[in-house]
Amino acid sequence: MKKGVLFSAIICCLSIYSCKKDDGISCTSCSSSETADFQVCKERNGNASVNGQDTGTEYSTYISGLEQAGASCGAK
Repeated sequence: MKKGVLFSAIICCLSIYSCKKDDGISCTSCSSSETADFQVCKERNGNASVNGQDTGTEYSTYISGLEQAGASCGAK
């Protein structure tokens, strides 16, 4: 009985921790000749954020604007 309870507790803890990183936020690095490298993140609401501040602009629109202005975003 004790082994069953211990096993169940371990499974429960593992399932909680495995979901912890799935928070819906993803980030990409951007660089420009005019600025230091920085990260743009896609928030859960779909907006882009820089330095933790929501820009109020949809992520794909924000990245497109950066790239049109000469920045390079994505994997290097």
